Amino acid sequence: MRVAGLLPIAVCLAAAAPAQQAEVAAFRWTGTPTQGGLIAGTVPAGSVTVTLDGQPVEVEDGRFIAGFDRDAGGQAMLAAILADGRRIEQPIAVAPRAWRIERLDRLPKFPAPDPVMARLRPAELAQIEAARTQVTAAQGWRQPFHWPAVGRISGLFGAQRIYRGEPGSYHSGVDIARPTGALVVAPADGVVILAADHPFTLEGNLLMIDHGHGLNSAFLHLSRIDVRVGDRVRQGQPIGAIGATGRATGPHLHWSLRWHGARLDPLLAAGAMPGA
Repeated sequence: MRVAGLLPIAVCLAAAAPAQQAEVAAFRWTGTPTQGGLIAGTVPAGSVTVTLDGQPVEVEDGRFIAGFDRDAGGQAMLAAILADGRRIEQPIAVAPRAWRIERLDRLPKFPAPDPVMARLRPAELAQIEAARTQVTAAQGWRQPFHWPAVGRISGLFGAQRIYRGEPGSYHSGVDIARPTGALVVAPADGVVILAADHPFTLEGNLLMIDHGHGLNSAFLHLSRIDVRVGDRVRQGQPIGAIGATGRATGPHLHWSLRWHGARLDPLLAAGAMPGA
């Protein structure tokens, strides 16, 4: 999987005269404007509000992050309203990606009804959604992300299965195959927003960390969780251990990453797996 990174782009008001353009600082960023990608950069000087496709973007010390969902369209729009009322817009070309497709013509899209799942799942989903609504002062969004575990990547973000011609849900994270008990560390600074006190039906022992500015990580199938809700964790700090709890065929870590509602590819955030 190879995605070309894009260099920072400077933009100004399209209608402004050349002399005015020089007076207005522009959006600048680094990162990968692609499906599942994340960018980080600075906003125009004097910005009062910033949005991406109409969604508010948090800004601190002139800095911001923004992510593009796995199914994002080909163009997004960054916009800023300045203190003097002027509006700066920057269209962003969001590069498409080719996703791995697995065709399972002998299996139905939905398995037989599971009464246990039907009974337990609504409460689990409610806990996950409640965790994602929490706002913390975490500063991990400012950091380059590190891998929470080092090992063989056994599952790629975005891969989708087709059951008898019907598309199923795509893989929302990256799977890292390691033995049960292998250490998991925080990929960036953050605040623990969910630490399951019992295995969830799908995720098993689930841990979620907020990195600030709408960016959060989820770690699935853990054999144990070493932190509690409200704990502040530092990049590289042990937070749990790999396992095979929940619906897992073997011990591995499933790491998923979100910016608000956009599902992101952890591989683009953390870079190549060390030793790969």
